[in-house]
Parts: sequence; structure tokens; C-alpha cells
Amino acid sequence: MAKIRIETPTHLPPPRGAYSAALRCGDFVYVAGQSARDGNLNVVGDTIEQQTRKTIENVAGLLAAAGASWEDVVKSTVHLADLSQFSRYDPVYAELVPDPRPVRTTVGSTLAPGVLIEIDVVAYTGA
Repeated sequence: MAKIRIETPTHLPPPRGAYSAALRCGDFVYVAGQSARDGNLNVVGDTIEQQTRKTIENVAGLLAAAGASWEDVVKSTVHLADLSQFSRYDPVYAELVPDPRPVRTTVGSTLAPGVLIEIDVVAYTGA
């Protein structure tokens, strides 16, 4: 099965290393870890709530470029710089991610300076 690299829309942050921001492989779309950055790689937002919203929007932009949406997401992995902020990020995630929500793993991670959250997802677009 061929891997198709999804071009990153210009309003979204470009990859900062040797990886694809998103790939389509058959009916699956894989989105690499996204954070609350704009197209110029500036961190957007000072709070976990603001950064969660922007990060979910960035994931949505890559999904759309691949012909998918959050409704197609079956798995998400969330990295928090501070796990004690789980109770603040979770309501924003619940507001923006539609039911049935994907399975999710949330872990504490060391992230880039100023980045409070990173999310990667797998979406399935088949019947």
C-alpha cells in the first residue's frame, strides 16, 4: 500500500525535522504530533486551554488536507508538559472532539519551551 505525503497547508506549522506532518496510507491518515504553533512556528496561547484549542485546530487542518476530519479519528495520543493540567485540557478536548471520541492516551512529556501540549492522531476514512 502506497504512502502519500499530505502537503501542510501554509497557515499551519511546517514540519521542523525529517518527518511528514501527515501521511495517508489506504483508508488511514496519520498525523504527526501537533502543537499550538502558527504557520511561522510561533507558539499561540499562554494557557493550556488556549493551546489545546489551537492544537486541535492544527490537527483538524491536516486532517482536512488529507480528506478527513476529527469525526474519523480513532486514536489520539496527547502529551502534556504538566500532567497536573489534565483537568484543564480535558474539557476543551471534550468540547471540540466529536462523539464517539477516539481512544486516547495522555502522558506527561518534555516538550519544546513554551509548548504545553502536543497531539498526534490516527484516522480511518473507510466504510
